[in-house]
Amino acid sequence: MNAKFFELKKEKQDRMINAALKVFAINGYRHASTDDVVKEAGISKGLLFHYFENKLGVYQFAYDYSVRYMSLELSTFVGNKERDLFEIVKQIQSARLDAMKGYPYMQQFLTRSAYEDANEVLFVIGQRKDILDNAYQDIYRRINFNSLPHGNDGRLLFQLMNHAAEGLIQEHFQDGSFQADMVLGEVLQYVNVIQKMVLSR
Repeated sequence: MNAKFFELKKEKQDRMINAALKVFAINGYRHASTDDVVKEAGISKGLLFHYFENKLGVYQFAYDYSVRYMSLELSTFVGNKERDLFEIVKQIQSARLDAMKGYPYMQQFLTRSAYEDANEVLFVIGQRKDILDNAYQDIYRRINFNSLPHGNDGRLLFQLMNHAAEGLIQEHFQDGSFQADMVLGEVLQYVNVIQKMVLSR
């Protein structure tokens, strides 16, 4: 991580991080520009390059920061002893949306990063992606799918609920109404409906 960068005031740090996350999430690495980052952050290009050598340096920092931040959120929100599929999904979504209170584009950035194809970015991602992947795998392995009523595919249910959450998040970003707490409430409503349908069969 960039020690010099963390000497900045937190407000300026977050402004620069959020600008990078938004620009890379919307445009992808190839089409993103540092001009867009500095414009979004409201800073000079000289200041950006004082802390980051080039566009790849900005992307590398944003990715590393996001992976570490989201991993910490997951460890905070998802109980180590929780085994119930529906509770784990609720806790995962609570972690993601809590992160998005301070960094609205973090999840979109992480999702977009999985589709990047620039060699230099693949190298950066390859060095770090195991951190977050392992955090999710550790959670996934805890789920007791055998507790579901007979005839339910727990793995498909898990994907369905996560896709529903992603869809709701995207919908609110597209119409400009994204508020993390409000979206979390909607996500939890969806999960609760699916839970009741499954358990009442």
